[in-house]
Amino acid sequence: MVPVALAGLIAFAVAGVVVVLADGPSEWRWICLSGFLWGIVGLITMLRHDAGRRRRRALTHPEFRVDPS
Repeated sequence: MVPVALAGLIAFAVAGVVVVLADGPSEWRWICLSGFLWGIVGLITMLRHDAGRRRRRALTHPEFRVDPS
């Protein structure tokens, strides 16, 4: 899910730049900003979830290893 969160962050950032450059309505700027900020919250949530899942998996399956790369 991390790639999905990153894609959303990038999409809102690009949309925000386009809206600013095109001198779009101020409501759209706020929408892009709030989408970007909520995307950061979602990314942090996904990273914590994945870390917990890896930890739980390592406890139940000691032979399981994840490459850090």
